[in-house]
Formats: sequence, structure tokens, C-alpha cells
Amino acid sequence: MAEITQRDGAWTFDGESVRIVPGRDKSVHLVRQALGELTVPLEALAGAAYEPGRKSGRLRLRLRPGADPLAQATGGKLPDAADPYQLSVEADRTGVAEYLVDEVRQALLLDQVPSGPSDRYLLPGPPVPLSATAGDATASFDGERIRLEWNWKTEESKKSGGPRTIPLEDLTAVEWFPAAGLENGYLRFTVAKATATAAPKYDPHAVVLYGFRKDPLMALVAAAVTARLPHPFAPPEPADATPAPDTAPAIRTGTEGDGGDADHDALLRRLRELGDLHRSGVLTEEEFTTAKQAVLRRFSRH
Repeated sequence: MAEITQRDGAWTFDGESVRIVPGRDKSVHLVRQALGELTVPLEALAGAAYEPGRKSGRLRLRLRPGADPLAQATGGKLPDAADPYQLSVEADRTGVAEYLVDEVRQALLLDQVPSGPSDRYLLPGPPVPLSATAGDATASFDGERIRLEWNWKTEESKKSGGPRTIPLEDLTAVEWFPAAGLENGYLRFTVAKATATAAPKYDPHAVVLYGFRKDPLMALVAAAVTARLPHPFAPPEPADATPAPDTAPAIRTGTEGDGGDADHDALLRRLRELGDLHRSGVLTEEEFTTAKQAVLRRFSRH
């Protein structure tokens, strides 16, 4: 078990997932507060790192592409303060941060988690119903439809059409871009029936973002919608695929959830692989001992 608590929040790694709890300090970003507690499964991770600084360091989780709808919707453009997968670390907690990173890396090695794209979302995304107010609108999403309600900052030609409701089945994509410099950002919903795309200021399917503090909350709406759209890395279904009738009873193989002989065999294989890596010089004596102890702990749980 590895755990670190800072003003921004607390991270705990139990060998299978990273539990992220946002801090209660008033300075904690609105996005972290709105997301609440997150559980990131090991299979969603591509890595972890600690970056030291002069006054404070930073813990970062690197997620596999396609594993998280929030990361997919924002494309790495969330400000650091709003990013739930970063944690500011005080100088006197450097050792704890580095230990957590080592534990995550060892677990990724032991479980042989691929760093490439995931073909399904491994995190659920923000819960719905969800609503955010920023820029020139309030955007709400109930899991089936998006509703855009305009405010006094909305361009008159866009506001004149009244509030806009967009069924999820009409969407082909959702885009969120933050404001940068003198350029406004936007949240845009691409609708299959739309024949042309206007600038966000005039587009009735878009929210203009002016670079204020609440702008990143619109990213949560984008993430909740993204989680319910077709996955970008999902393998295509065969055109002539016909589901077979489910007439045979399910047969347990010992690999489902609660373990079994297959789990023990897999752990034994990992021990042998670690021994090979140690003998070949890939793992140091200390790394080998730490990794072997982690495997044995898993073995005892099964």
C-alpha cells in the first residue's frame, strides 16, 4: 500500500488501482471538486512519474489513450490545477511520492499492462445528470440529451432560436477547446444533420468560452457525452456477424474475478519471468526483491 496526502488531495495505491480523493481546501480547482473521488484501475495506466521542483514537485499519472473519457475529450488541454491526474507534492514528501511511483511501475510490470490504446473506456466518466454554466450558455446532459440554454452574453442571432436540445443519437462528435491568449475557446456538439458549421459565436450547437475560471467545467459535460459515444479505438464489428443463441450454460474456467488455478499459474509464470529478468541483468537485486514480494502478496490473496 502506498499513500500520499497533500493539500490538493490524497492518492492511495493498493496494487490494483489508484484512489484519488480531492482536497477540501478552497483553492482546490472546481473540476476536481465536481469530479469527487476517482478510482483508476491499473489496466487504465500507462505509467506514473514524479517531477521534482525547487519548492514543490508534481506527481503525474499517465493514462492509456482511450482509457478515460475525460482525457479523451480534453486531449491534455486541461490546466494543471484542474487535472485530476496531477498532484502537487511538498518538498518534504518527495520520498513518499517516489515510493508510490515505484509501486505503480512494479505493478504495471508484473501485470504486463500494455501502454498502447485501450479499445474501451476503463473509467466511467463524470456521472449524470450534469450541468455546467460558463461562457455564453448553460449546458446540461442527462445521459440521453444535451440542453443548451443561452444567457445575456449570447450572440442575438444564436439566442433567437431559443434553448437547444440535442438527442445523443444525433451526435457524431463533441469537441472541447480552452481559451488561449486572445482566442476564445468552445464546447461544440457536431450533429449529423447539420449541413454547415458556423463559428462558435453563431453556432447553436456550440458554447463560447471566454477563459474564465469555470470554463473547464464544460469539459466535464464533454467527457460525460464522450463516454456514451462510440469508442474511437473500438474494433469494427463484422458486417455479417450474427449473434449465436445463448443456449449453453456458462462454464467457469477459474479466471473469472475470484481467481482459481489459472490465477495461481499466472502468478507462478510471473515469478519465473522476474527471475529471468534478474538473471539477465534487466532488474537489479533491489528491484527483483520488491517485485517478487508484490507477486507473493498477490499470491497470498488468491
